Amino acid sequence: MTFNRAIKIAPSILAADFANFGAECRAIEAMGADWVHVDVMDGHFVPNLTFGPAMCAALRPHIKGVMDVHLMISPVDVYLEAFANAGADVITAHVEAGPHIHRTLQAIRGLGKKAGVALNPGTPADAVAELLDMVDLVCVMTVNPGFGGQGFIDSQVAKIASLRAMIGDRPVHIEIDGGVTVTTAPLVSRAGADVLVAGSAVFKGGSVTAPQAYGVNIRAIRAAAEAARG
Repeated sequence: MTFNRAIKIAPSILAADFANFGAECRAIEAMGADWVHVDVMDGHFVPNLTFGPAMCAALRPHIKGVMDVHLMISPVDVYLEAFANAGADVITAHVEAGPHIHRTLQAIRGLGKKAGVALNPGTPADAVAELLDMVDLVCVMTVNPGFGGQGFIDSQVAKIASLRAMIGDRPVHIEIDGGVTVTTAPLVSRAGADVLVAGSAVFKGGSVTAPQAYGVNIRAIRAAAEAARG
């Protein structure tokens, strides 16, 4: 992974066909996806249950680019090695998931992976002020985590701008997860985001046998985000 601030589209497989995950990963990459976003939920930290390390390991051979694993789980530290061994390129943990996020990020880096920290909508930007020199990515949740298809929370745009100012020239991505569409992509891009996670907005209208719609959707989101940068 070479750092740059170009817009990157990271489709969330939470919105894909669960019976065809491997084919879906290949399809979205073929249609222009930059990263593949894997939402891991435990039914405890968030009110849903999705995938574990075994699923990530099964997906890895089908993903040529970046596997972006978002851990919405608590506790988190005990599972880091398993997700690293499963082939994650980026492992993101929530600042709210435990008492020692600094230790968690150290552990992710220690496993040779890119470290991300995520912020729920009710958590202020300054919660990560002391962590910016040890992360590769800050994920701003623009919905409350736990379910796909939710509406975008507009108040988070100011948080994105605050984080962009705090990050300065550090090589740290700002990722947006939740409610990203052609309409909201310009808002977050203008505020400073560069990695846009999109689920239903990418997968709508397409399938593994007719993936062209994925490409249309990805290009539309990217174009809207890039245009907002001026």
